[in-house]
Amino acid sequence: MTDLLFLTDAYLKEFEAVVTAVAENGVVLDRTAFYPGGGGQPFDFGALTAAGQTWPVIKVKKVGGQAVHFVDGECPVVGTAVTGHLDWERRYQLMRTHTAMHILCGVIWRDYGASVTGGAMDPLKGRMDFEFETMRQELVKEIETAVNREVEAGRETRVQILPREEAFQIPDLIRTKVNLLPPFIKEVRTVELVGLDLQADGGTHVANTREVGRMRIVNYKSKGKINKRIYVELEA
Repeated sequence: MTDLLFLTDAYLKEFEAVVTAVAENGVVLDRTAFYPGGGGQPFDFGALTAAGQTWPVIKVKKVGGQAVHFVDGECPVVGTAVTGHLDWERRYQLMRTHTAMHILCGVIWRDYGASVTGGAMDPLKGRMDFEFETMRQELVKEIETAVNREVEAGRETRVQILPREEAFQIPDLIRTKVNLLPPFIKEVRTVELVGLDLQADGGTHVANTREVGRMRIVNYKSKGKINKRIYVELEA
C-alpha cells in the first residue's frame, strides 16, 4: 500500500517516490503527498518529474484502495524513481479552507448543537449543511463573529492516528449525520482544533487557526425542513 505522507505532514511540497504500478493513464507510487480527494476536499494537482521529463498530475483518485495519479501523457514505467511536486498554492488554499470548515462546524456544534449533514469545498470557499430548523440574518452574523473569534484565538491543530476502539470512545467524534467510517477501517485519524473541535478526518489542515485568515459567510439557503446551507469564503 502507498505510504500517504500527507496524513502526518500536510506541509510537504515535494517528495521522492518509485512507481509501483501503472493503471490506465495513471501510476501508483510507493509513497505520495498528493491528496486523492475525499471528505469534501478535492484532490491535488501537480507534477511528477524524472531525468528531465515531466508528467503533469491532472487527477488523483483512490481506486481499489490505492491512490492512482493520473498523468497527462504516457505514464512512467514501473520502477521509475520520480520526484512529486504539488501545486502548493492550491493545496495551501485548500488546507486553509478545510480548517475553516472545521472552525465553522466546531462553533455551530458548541453553540447550537447542530449536526453536519453535508459539505464541499474549493480553494478559499466552501459550504456546509447543518440541521437547523430556521436560519436568519441575525443568526448568520452571530456565527460569523464567533468563527472569526476562533481564527484569532490561534488554536493549534493536532493530528493523531488512533486504534478504532480508542477513537470511538471520544464523545461526538463523528459530527456528520451519517457515520461514513466503514467497519474494516481499524485505525482512525483525528483532527483536533485544540479547545474547539475534534473530529475523525482524513484531509489536510493548517497548523494554526490564524493561518485560515478572515472568514466571511457570504450566503445561506434552506435545503429542506431542517437542513440549512451556509456558504463561506476566505480572503486570498
